[in-house]
Order: sequence, then C-alpha cells, then structure tokens
Amino acid sequence: MAAIDTSTETGRRVDERLRTERTIWLATVTDGGSPAVRPVWFVWDGESLLVFSRPAAAKVREIAANPAVCLHLDPDEWGENVVILTGTARIAREHAGADATAAYVEKYGWGFERLGVTVEELARDYSVPILIEVDGLRAY
Repeated sequence: MAAIDTSTETGRRVDERLRTERTIWLATVTDGGSPAVRPVWFVWDGESLLVFSRPAAAKVREIAANPAVCLHLDPDEWGENVVILTGTARIAREHAGADATAAYVEKYGWGFERLGVTVEELARDYSVPILIEVDGLRAY
C-alpha cells in the first residue's frame, strides 16, 4: 500500500509537489542520536524518493547505521501546505548513477548549469544513490 493516496485531494497535492519541488529537507539520525537535517535534490516516482550523495557525506554513514529518515517540503508563506514524510532509506548501489537517471537529469539540468558542472561531473562527485521508501505522510 502506497503511503500517499493520490485518490484524495491532499494526496494529489502532495504527489504534485514531490514531482515539482526542487529541494526537500532530509533528516537522518547522527551517531549521537541527534537529528541532522539538510536540503537535498531528489526525484519522486510515486512510491519512493531517490537522492544522490557524495560518498564521504555524513548522511551516507548515518543511513547505513540507522535507515529511519524524515523528509519535509517548505510550507507556503503562511506556514501552510505542510508535507512531512517518514521512510526507510538505503544505499542503492545497484541503481544507475545521476547521469543515467533521466528524471534526475531532466529535473536538475538548470542546476548543473548553475553550478558550472556537467551531469557527468556531478554524477562522479555524487556517486552514491540513496533510495527512500516512504511509509508515512502528514500533510495539511
């Protein structure tokens, strides 16, 4: 069963935001048990999120030790349109790289240009695919 029921107005709104928003906030758990929150680029396929990371990034170590994550999108200027997801993350080494993930390349082409890198260069630096299976949603 999908965590987001797109047969509802709320589910459709959340699904649309996950397909179009540029950044989502990813919270992992540090070795000391504290939350660590950082903005990440992502793609949504209707059931899971895909993020790419640098191999030495703290989030890679944190997910390997504790796969429970929380994610959220920015609310609107009134503090509404809140989307908070929970899920289980895993390092998905079998997944294609960022340069071979068409949805990622299409979504972030502007970003590669803005950063002054090619998609191949970004894929070399951000070579660790992280797949997040969504299992919970709070939206209002």
